Amino acid sequence: MLDGAPPSSTRSPFDAIIVAGGQGLRAGQPMPKQFAIWRGKPVLAHSLSAFGESGAARIIVVVPDPADEMAQAIAQPFPMAALVKGGESRRESVLAGLEALESCPTGRVLIHDAARPGLRPAVIQRLLEALDGETGAIPVLPVVDSIAVARDGLMAGTARREELRRVQTPQAFRFGEILAAHRAWDITREAGDDAQVAQAAGHEVRLVEGDEALRKLTFAEDFSVTVPSVRIGTGFDVHRLGAGEELWLGGIRIDHSSGLVGHSDADVALHALTDAILGAVGAGDIGQHFSPVDPRWRGAASDQFLTHARQLAKTAGYRVGNVDITIICEAPKIGPHREAMVERIAQILEISPSQVSVKATTTERLGFTGRDEGIAAQAVATMLSGDA
Repeated sequence: MLDGAPPSSTRSPFDAIIVAGGQGLRAGQPMPKQFAIWRGKPVLAHSLSAFGESGAARIIVVVPDPADEMAQAIAQPFPMAALVKGGESRRESVLAGLEALESCPTGRVLIHDAARPGLRPAVIQRLLEALDGETGAIPVLPVVDSIAVARDGLMAGTARREELRRVQTPQAFRFGEILAAHRAWDITREAGDDAQVAQAAGHEVRLVEGDEALRKLTFAEDFSVTVPSVRIGTGFDVHRLGAGEELWLGGIRIDHSSGLVGHSDADVALHALTDAILGAVGAGDIGQHFSPVDPRWRGAASDQFLTHARQLAKTAGYRVGNVDITIICEAPKIGPHREAMVERIAQILEISPSQVSVKATTTERLGFTGRDEGIAAQAVATMLSGDA
């Protein structure tokens, strides 16, 4: 059950009509927009799921061609759904849907545009509750901007935004009344929506709170992938300790009896952090960018790798929010070097030291780190989009 859906025992019985008959040419999709993929599944499937999980008895889906294989495949998982051929206009398509329900209606019907896939159960519930005392109900949102009346490209006047509302779907009605209103409509005129048809027939229409998620998909950019404002990546690295090697850890050189062995300077802390940043922005791992068999990186300072990851993240539109590194070893003691590591990492990433955390732990003498055979490090990076 979707969050916010009322328990099935308290649901008011209702039917639904989804108008999915348009071509959606402005959406720039290779198919009608109601069949295009949005957030992982076809646009139409989102509304079918919302109505199905809210307890719709029957769902009539009005499409250009009920025999269309794509439409049938989308509707197939919903046993309460049936496909009906639409008309030349939206109003004619709604009437076709209403007439398909006429044989056994529940008495309440919600009429919805498939191009508004962000339908939440709370909106459905508010509409059904409003029908307890009204013939019709529609979801609306306030107008927050000033309104200008335009004429010939010039401002010809203003309108009181306090009296205006943005109208959405689904729109809810008592079945008999809305069917009669559609049949009585003057066919020489086109209706803006079903509330206009109901009002023309003398019915009052209640306004209920809408939902910003119910925005209409209209243009190609509406289908573009939304870049999340926060992304998180993790990294892990291990290098063995060897005699006669320099020990580089957290971007600084530490005097120690042995050092980490690797193709580069083997700084496990910076390697883990590099992987965390690369992972957060979907840019692979350190080995893809700096091959361990490429002679260019033999003995290379690992700050180059971390700088590269930061630059890739910047190109992708992200900056470092904070990083957290845990170094796992028995020796050397990290505490005396922690501040220097924090300062150096902040310098490489071009952030404040307050955004860097370096911690250390042991494995209680267990495993390869407990036997002083190597050092491990794990890191987490939080990356923020430019707007975050």
